[in-house]
Amino acid sequence: MRHLQREWRWRKRRQQLADIQLLVLDVDGVLTDGGLWFSADGQLQKRFDVRDGLGIRLLQQAGLQLAFLSGGQGGATEVRARQLGIRHCLVGIKDKPPALAALQQELGIAPRQTAFLGDDLNDLAVKGHVGLLLAPSDACRPLRHQADAVLQNRGGHGAVRELAERILQARGNWEILRRQGWRDRND
Repeated sequence: MRHLQREWRWRKRRQQLADIQLLVLDVDGVLTDGGLWFSADGQLQKRFDVRDGLGIRLLQQAGLQLAFLSGGQGGATEVRARQLGIRHCLVGIKDKPPALAALQQELGIAPRQTAFLGDDLNDLAVKGHVGLLLAPSDACRPLRHQADAVLQNRGGHGAVRELAERILQARGNWEILRRQGWRDRND
């Protein structure tokens, strides 16, 4: 029953997903599982899901703008952003709504054309500034309850890829990828 309710929420959002021009991703708890690993010399290390990375590349090739917006810092996020060609990697952001509004203004993208995927209370603060607020399945309860839709996958374990597929399905781009596969055009 819960699965059917979740799918209904997604179907209801299909047109909004198709209209998204900017996808903003929190990092810790969305692109990672939220754990912080430190090496013996104190260097912060994070684990990123490679399938999430391909989902990001698919969205970029479909013409979406992507950004990372994170309260955390430490270098691993910036490295991953460079690997994926993410030009807008905003880290150390303590108050997300003003940073998001500045990014939207810089890119000329309206809030209704923006989706945000977050997992915790500081991400809930952007709700009035985006067309869609989305959450991985393991997001904190208040965010899951107020999100426009909740993904089946957990943060750091395919949530971004699942969202990418849903956006591409809504735009009509998924079927050809599913049949023919994907080739990196290095653009």
